[in-house]
Amino acid sequence: MKQEIYDLIYKLETSHSLSLSEYQLLIEGRDEEAASLLREKAVSLRKKFYGNRVFIRGLIEFTNYCKNDCLYCGIRSSNKNAHRYRLSEDQIIQCACEGYGLGFRTFVLQGGEDPYFTDEKLCQIIRRIKASHPDCAITLSVGERSFESYRALKEAGADRYLLRHETAGAEHYAKLHPERQRFQERMEALRNLRKAGFAVGAGFMVGSPYQTSSDLAQDLKFIEEFQPEMCGIGPFIPHKETPFAACPAGSADLTCYLLSIIRLIKPNILLPATTALGTIKPDGREQGILSGANVVMPNLSPVQVRKDYSLYDGKICLGEESAQCVACLSRRIETTGYQIVVDRGDISL
Repeated sequence: MKQEIYDLIYKLETSHSLSLSEYQLLIEGRDEEAASLLREKAVSLRKKFYGNRVFIRGLIEFTNYCKNDCLYCGIRSSNKNAHRYRLSEDQIIQCACEGYGLGFRTFVLQGGEDPYFTDEKLCQIIRRIKASHPDCAITLSVGERSFESYRALKEAGADRYLLRHETAGAEHYAKLHPERQRFQERMEALRNLRKAGFAVGAGFMVGSPYQTSSDLAQDLKFIEEFQPEMCGIGPFIPHKETPFAACPAGSADLTCYLLSIIRLIKPNILLPATTALGTIKPDGREQGILSGANVVMPNLSPVQVRKDYSLYDGKICLGEESAQCVACLSRRIETTGYQIVVDRGDISL
């Protein structure tokens, strides 16, 4: 490892901040020695705040309708071959009840930007889950909405909101989205979520088309400056029904390297080892945990719709019942020396 990379890692460990050019140098200087040192530092910081605990979130993918046309996404509006579905309110509640029985104390309601799910409908679902399970947290991941919408959802009882920024550079953002989807609107939505009182999650793809080390450096600087409570990153994986179908997938190793860096940027952050990481590499989620992540999100959606929530090709865990999925993931995480716990998994202060 070059001395300058060694120095950058120690600077980040102590100050939790680097310049854009330093982040870029740290990314470009990645080798096994640097990755090993970063893992060591990240795990040490993660253990300081969370010990050996890994939090589980019950993922309920309740609609794959989407008004957006992101060029990388399998449920984009232009994909006429997608088999569309919406779960009913009662089906969503049933998923949460099943998850509660399995030990989940956080539910992530995720879907495309589906106009069918108005504030009124979403607020009703939130209130019903909270009435049945008041000890649980609810995380929403339903895209860009107005500040008034975010405020209504928060007042109904939602606790957290995931809105991946996808890329922190306006030029790169424009290459991944149609012209009508604007970078400035995504950034404004993240600011509005914070104003509405949510614990906010951001995140980005690793290895997306046209991405450079400079783009990734901007992503890291954005995380440093925005200070999200959560950050979801995963490798880009192409989908056959998108313009990027022939593009190469992102790297699991680079994703894990960036997970370690993000842990050093914000030591108490809630950091998932994503399904995409497990899709691109058989032990990807375990490697994510060993790189500083501390959250996993098993799927609680009905088995019959899981294959239809297809953001990318090859997604894992499509045929497992929820109980099977949780038991399998628990065993896999235990092989890393960590333990899944029954907990809301709030950020440690």
